[in-house]
Amino acid sequence: MEPTTAVLAIGDNRFPFHRFEKMSPHIQDALETRRIDVTLTTDREELADLSAYDVVLDYLTDSTLDDAQREGLLSFVENGGGYVGLHCASDLTSTEPDDPDEVIDSRDEPFPELRELIGGHFLTHPEKSTYDVRVVDSHHPITASLPDLRVFDEPYVLDVDEDVRVLARMDHPDHADMPALWVQDHGDGRVCYCSVGHTVSTITDPDVGELLRRTVRWVADA
Repeated sequence: MEPTTAVLAIGDNRFPFHRFEKMSPHIQDALETRRIDVTLTTDREELADLSAYDVVLDYLTDSTLDDAQREGLLSFVENGGGYVGLHCASDLTSTEPDDPDEVIDSRDEPFPELRELIGGHFLTHPEKSTYDVRVVDSHHPITASLPDLRVFDEPYVLDVDEDVRVLARMDHPDHADMPALWVQDHGDGRVCYCSVGHTVSTITDPDVGELLRRTVRWVADA
């Protein structure tokens, strides 16, 4: 029997549009099998010591981490751990506002270490809409025989490094051919980023669930 892959899925409830308490049960349902065990948390202190896990799934909107949390995550991946960035994980400029009357604040530049880890970062998005995600690399284990996806989601416009391996692209009328799924190595670890994941209907789509399970298995096999 194959060993169980231990996944720490982390998010936050600071913003009304990416509430982890709403999305996390569906992420857990999509991922968990007899060979994938998912722990859900909003406690960033968990990132300081990831020795109990094989994979981190990142659903944080505000990526502000203290030194121990940031170094814990980066060293985990550099030493062979897996990292899955899902949807808002690429938003490396949004922060929690100091003013309680404000919904969100932002940094001028993305957190550089996390930008390097992910291989890209969020710029903006149009309104939620229905669009296609086309597989453009079917020779990778994550996307081999995987069908194109049609989702109702928040279409992310991203700045993406040229040297990542793009597996799928968003086909959107205003932002055609935008990378939506890519992979890269980071030290001895593996990284995959997927831009969809804003809506419950996307996460509960069977093909998206299969994509996420394949992603976890691939990044864990470093």
